[in-house]
Amino acid sequence: MDHHQYRHALAAQLEASELAFPASEFDARLARVRGAMQSAGLDALLLTDPADIYYLTGYNTFEVSVHTCLVCSTERLILQVPSIETGPAVVTARVDELLGYRWEGIGEVIEPLAETLAPFRAIGLDLYGAGLRHGVLRELQVRLGVERFRDDGGELLDRIRIVKSEAELACLRESARIASLGLKAATRVIAAGMTDGDVAAEGARAMLAAGSEFMSMQPIVTTGRRISVIHLNHQRYRIAPGEPVFLEFGAAYRRYTAPMMKTVVAGRASPEMRVLGNVCRDLFDAIGTAMRPGNSFDEAARAAEAVLEPHAERVFFSGVFGYAVGAQFPPSWVEGSGYIARGQQRQFEADMVFHLPLCLRIPGQWGIGLSDTVRVTPQGAEPLTDNDWVLVETDPS
Repeated sequence: MDHHQYRHALAAQLEASELAFPASEFDARLARVRGAMQSAGLDALLLTDPADIYYLTGYNTFEVSVHTCLVCSTERLILQVPSIETGPAVVTARVDELLGYRWEGIGEVIEPLAETLAPFRAIGLDLYGAGLRHGVLRELQVRLGVERFRDDGGELLDRIRIVKSEAELACLRESARIASLGLKAATRVIAAGMTDGDVAAEGARAMLAAGSEFMSMQPIVTTGRRISVIHLNHQRYRIAPGEPVFLEFGAAYRRYTAPMMKTVVAGRASPEMRVLGNVCRDLFDAIGTAMRPGNSFDEAARAAEAVLEPHAERVFFSGVFGYAVGAQFPPSWVEGSGYIARGQQRQFEADMVFHLPLCLRIPGQWGIGLSDTVRVTPQGAEPLTDNDWVLVETDPS
């Protein structure tokens, strides 16, 4: 059978059988998005970011490198997927219409998509998001006219997705629970002489055994001077006595990720390591206190910068004190809808959720990283993860 026959045969048995949430959750999300579209004067959204498509439909697959798009209008949801993604589209998504094309025939996407979009005069795009292919957009603009397409679709989705529902918060709490089990398992085995990959393997095993799905980023483990180079990962390096080992794990539960960082010293921490561990905790306290509805992201960043200032010449920090997290797919768990950093003037709202990645690096030597994922409340940041903010030593005597 071809992929059209496969779709109908599968739908007869398993249609929408793996929806991540009840229909009421998707209805509420869709109502918020359609209300925002109406206020913005948009007739439709053309969405290609896997997380945006998942947010509105539940569509869930590990193959996110192929062209997939969702047309969201005031009345219909139309999902376009390649033939190899027919199964996930039928089983995990709730849409009004499914457009299939042959995996090997990318040119086949244009005509049915152009026909679908033809009735709409104002179509919102996310030009800075994932998945929007220049060739596809160019062909659509040739057929329909450049003037129909607007670049505010991504901002519209970001404003909505950054505030989490109770169902989303429940998923983030479960992700946090699983990530904590992975970090504890990894921490227990750390010893001088083993490799960074050994540690990552133990953490991954524990998270998968506890129920994590495929992760948006795999466990991050670095040791010694490699910690000082931002965004390296395990690569068969052996842990030396007295070296810090940096861990950053994020389990996926219904695609939601609440990451957490820990640092474990294979032996005894130096006084300077302890100092930077305390600075990380002071940063967390300053940011958390400022994360109240009505305060701006910029204000929270400035509060943290005041804590960091005495150490700023000695250590490297990324400049981003927090980023929004939620439902994501590889290659990243960063939602991209908000950053706690200098100059970001958006205000906090209750039930926004951020990971606070507080890692301080001494170039060429080592680094110390500690973090929690937190929820914004009227009282400030409420941790969803359970970091004890202790610099762990395997031989503290």
